[in-house]
Amino acid sequence: MNTVRLNITLPASLNDEMNAFAEELNEKKSHIISSALEMYFDYLDIRVAEKRLASNEPTIPMKQFFEELGANVRD
Repeated sequence: MNTVRLNITLPASLNDEMNAFAEELNEKKSHIISSALEMYFDYLDIRVAEKRLASNEPTIPMKQFFEELGANVRD
């Protein structure tokens, strides 16, 4: 996996919590941040999907979606 070095600014309270978890779990802070962001992005995916559903954007049936991908779908 490619990695990127970032410089970020966090509230001191978050940094303190992260340090405590990193020490308790014997994990690198970068791993904790990466895991937290992955979980948050999953949450954001749900929010985006809910927003799109609420805006009545056009949808297609699941069967058509998979057929367009060339996947076989059972009824």
